[in-house]
Amino acid sequence: MSPNDSKNRAGFLNSLASSITNFGSVMTKSVNGLMGYEGIEVINPDGSTEEAEEEAGRGRWKQEERDGYWKMMQKYIGSDITSMVTLPVIIFEPMTTLQKMAELMEYSHLLDMADKTQDPYMRMVYASTWAISVYYAYQRTWKPFNPILGETYEMTNHNGINFIAEQVSHHPPMSAAHAENEHFSYDCTSKLKSKLLGNSIDFYPVGRTRVTLKRDGVVLDLVPPPTKAHNLIFGRTWVDSSGEMIMTNLTTGDKAVLYFQPCGWFGSGRYEVDGYVYNSAEEPKILVTGKWNESLSYQACDTEGEPLTGTELKEVWKVAEAPEKDKYQYTHFAHKINSFDTAPSKLLSSDSRLRPDRYALDTGDMTKAGYEKSSLEERQRAEKRTREEKGQRFVPKWFDETEEVTPTQWGDLEVYQFNGKYLVHRAAADNSEINTDMESTKFNPWQFQDTSP
Repeated sequence: MSPNDSKNRAGFLNSLASSITNFGSVMTKSVNGLMGYEGIEVINPDGSTEEAEEEAGRGRWKQEERDGYWKMMQKYIGSDITSMVTLPVIIFEPMTTLQKMAELMEYSHLLDMADKTQDPYMRMVYASTWAISVYYAYQRTWKPFNPILGETYEMTNHNGINFIAEQVSHHPPMSAAHAENEHFSYDCTSKLKSKLLGNSIDFYPVGRTRVTLKRDGVVLDLVPPPTKAHNLIFGRTWVDSSGEMIMTNLTTGDKAVLYFQPCGWFGSGRYEVDGYVYNSAEEPKILVTGKWNESLSYQACDTEGEPLTGTELKEVWKVAEAPEKDKYQYTHFAHKINSFDTAPSKLLSSDSRLRPDRYALDTGDMTKAGYEKSSLEERQRAEKRTREEKGQRFVPKWFDETEEVTPTQWGDLEVYQFNGKYLVHRAAADNSEINTDMESTKFNPWQFQDTSP
């Protein structure tokens, strides 16, 4: 952040934030010596002082499962385990990473409003609020399935949006996505990087997200904060994000810098977000504050970041009502994108909804889900061997790898761009008179058809 930003943060919102973050950090209990485990920390976001053994036993793992998994994972501490470890289905939700990327579209009406407004600073309020709105869904403690190379996910029937995502690389795991309606287009290349810390794991968003607002052609760039999952094996798993989210208008130089508060004692500060929209001269124009699991509000401010006299906070976004006691902590929108309600006619056979392991888990058949997951992973390895024997490389269908490599603070990113072929395919499929039964279509992301294990 620039010196100007640091000075401005000393105003209204900074005084509020410092009183929270200085209160303390989450309660950490060591389980040293507990059942033979050494150096394991169980972090309780509620800050209660219950005994470490009691807290450690409150996770979703059975004792024997936890013992075996911990022994296996110890050797990976300090490593990026994004695609190098085979994980049991007990920790998965019946959704893939590609589908989870589509959850960012739930509150896409905020991007419509950003495109419609003539106020350049409100444009940044709407757009940055859109970027924060997905964090309510991202707090789920279940892991999505890693997509198979060539797997896709399509979404229609929501706010006039056509959404397509594709797994474009397996090592390293990378996904690309494109969405658009009459107001905006969205493009994302994602290469998630992780670091296992024992009973927790850090996730670093090595990616590039661009949004183009169609009326004026302005381009917005998003850099989200890292995320941490606590208590993977011992204790109740919980997810938190802390640090800065920066959205920059690459056309005008305006930007929004919003700070996600870390969780403190007894949950203080958790979920809280505050910051400013700045003009191109790095002067604060609008303050933004709220909680990413409840609502966000905005208010005009002076050059010191203090609210302008005669103005008041106005709510810009509120989280939608969610199902109660949902097994996987899904929102109503998550259920919608996991169904065929948002699927186009003549769905691609590579679509995530058709994965047999995802479907088995969704119906509660853990044994079949584990078997199908292993079968898909083995066939993916067989495909890789076949490509190597033929001297071929995988080429995505709907995205092209560019020569651009974008540096991020967590590593370099190879950028993929939408090639437009999907729009041609979708128009032809929609105009076809041939009807297909989506629910009986076999999952088929494969490049070769003769590599079944």
